[in-house]
Amino acid sequence: MPRLSVEEYLDREQRATVRHEYIDGQLFAMTGASEAHNIICGNVFAALHGHLRGSGCRAFMNDMKVKVEAANSFYYPDIMVTCEPYDGESVFKQAPLVLMEVLSPSTRHIDRREKMMAYRQLESLRQYLLVHQNRYRVDSYRKCKDGNWEISTLGRGDSIVFDSFSAALELSLDAVYEGVVIDSFVEESDDDLENYQVN
Repeated sequence: MPRLSVEEYLDREQRATVRHEYIDGQLFAMTGASEAHNIICGNVFAALHGHLRGSGCRAFMNDMKVKVEAANSFYYPDIMVTCEPYDGESVFKQAPLVLMEVLSPSTRHIDRREKMMAYRQLESLRQYLLVHQNRYRVDSYRKCKDGNWEISTLGRGDSIVFDSFSAALELSLDAVYEGVVIDSFVEESDDDLENYQVN
């Protein structure tokens, strides 16, 4: 398939019935999400949306693109928080503070590697969250003042702390996974559970 310009991609995406991410001129179709994936996204979005009301910052879920200029790419993060000025006709944002992806078997390696590398090129980004679907586990990558990134692995009984905007929000993992049945199903092999260190 021939490479598309950014303008061609944005025009085509506005008319498409299937969403596509844009990676340096190439299109990649988005797959459907599971019930657990949707519930988790809804829980986190609802908490952030209510918390940010009236603050000038906003949360988006699933359908708002983020532009990574340095990677010549557009992605659809599962959750995004930005304090960019309101633009009613905008179809993408460029300065997110928080990005979150819910891991699935088909996307977990992309979320941990390709997207992490791209997202880290966003100067504005302060927190990147990877949420597992079938276990109480969240990997939280936070940008330190020195520009390096640190990872915290959260489990049941822990909370995600969102403090990149004016009033911090603490969201328990019980709230994140509310409505999701966590059973004995193992989503990933032990080899996949290594912490990907970032500096």
